[in-house]
Amino acid sequence: MQREAADIREDWLGVALSTLPADRPAAEAAISGLYRLIGYAPPRFHWVPSPLAAVETVPPGLGPRPAETVERLAEWPVPKLLAALRTALFAELDTQLRRYSGALAQMMHREVRLPLWRTSVGSLFIALRAAHGTPPVAGTGWYTMQCVSQVALYDGVRRAAGAAFTPDQDRRLDLWTTAARSCGLWWPREDVCVISERPVAVHTEVAGEDGEVRLHNEDGPAVRYSDGWDVHVWHGTRVPAWVITDPDVRRIEREGNVEVRRCAIERIGWPSYIERAGLVLLATAPDPGNPGSHLRLYDMRKETRVLLAVNGSVERDGRRRQYGLTVPGRFHDPVAAAGWTYGLSAEQYSQLLRRT
Repeated sequence: MQREAADIREDWLGVALSTLPADRPAAEAAISGLYRLIGYAPPRFHWVPSPLAAVETVPPGLGPRPAETVERLAEWPVPKLLAALRTALFAELDTQLRRYSGALAQMMHREVRLPLWRTSVGSLFIALRAAHGTPPVAGTGWYTMQCVSQVALYDGVRRAAGAAFTPDQDRRLDLWTTAARSCGLWWPREDVCVISERPVAVHTEVAGEDGEVRLHNEDGPAVRYSDGWDVHVWHGTRVPAWVITDPDVRRIEREGNVEVRRCAIERIGWPSYIERAGLVLLATAPDPGNPGSHLRLYDMRKETRVLLAVNGSVERDGRRRQYGLTVPGRFHDPVAAAGWTYGLSAEQYSQLLRRT
């Protein structure tokens, strides 16, 4: 059963990261069915090439409505009704599962839903934040509803257990699964529904032991849409394009965002950055927490120093990476600086058998 759960997770992971063209007839039929369930006539459909186009354009024939700007999505009437519809269905399915097989549901939650949710946080919501240009969208109810993780849970139970739900519950669940499988994100207004095409390219890396992935591409955009809109991501962190395409030392020095600066330095590589930036080596010492490796302490800027260390664990490619950690300028001893990063004194850190 665990192997089957892993197969179901991989199937839905492919859905979440799909670069195939949308199945427009299937998407429109499923969304029309959902509209009917909340008492609305099927809407007109306005397809756009990317989420950025969706949040920046007003569909033809729809006059500007202050209450329906994308910033006020949580106040739109249709998303509220659809969210309530979905919540009610999932409550029914949960009740059914408790009667049918609570153990199966728990396994699917652990093996399917949670990895897919973490993947969405590391992919879908990054692109959404980039489209909105404002931080919190991950917690916005409608976007959370479009994450495939919850639908995948119930679909997985149904596929693994056979007839776990009633025919009516199956029909309603089918509408949500079809919408999730057929297109990108969608924004439902009363008269018109805006639907985004899927990206044409998605680059990811493994981000955990349970199948989840996150966006990453060291050679270009991690996500790219057909209209040219793209998003650059370094190991799950969204960055400006220059971090990937031209990580210049002077630009790094001018960058005010600590995370962006860190990613740019990692893109260059800490040893190369230290050389290009002309950082002065203050002290070196054997690493007590990583026998056979050395700690190197460099002067970086006012009140800041860099501790260059070697990763205690082997990467997937079999190598041990060098990485830098910024530490307060008061440190002169690399061992004391290393201990500080773990909340330890130099003496305590010196007694470690091995750092991981």
